[in-house]
Amino acid sequence: MKLDRDQVRHVAKLARLQLSDAEELAAQSQLSAILDAVEALAAFDAPTTTSTVERVTASSADHLRADQVADQLGSEGALANAPRKYEGSFAVPRVIE
Repeated sequence: MKLDRDQVRHVAKLARLQLSDAEELAAQSQLSAILDAVEALAAFDAPTTTSTVERVTASSADHLRADQVADQLGSEGALANAPRKYEGSFAVPRVIE
């Protein structure tokens, strides 16, 4: 899809960009190439996937490990390297007035 200069100027205005004539020409060819690539991808017929992770079924459950409780960090461990603490929590600067 070939864009004309007016379309490039319109896109630049929407993006609040001020382009020189040389930049408009470069943007015109670059945006046209991008639209051509998108058009080519749209023509590609591929199966729709909703997930790349295999669904867990009764037959595939044997390769999953069981959940196990591990050592917990605890509040003292979490706050050990905190620069400032306040009543058992991290102290951070106030950002709301």
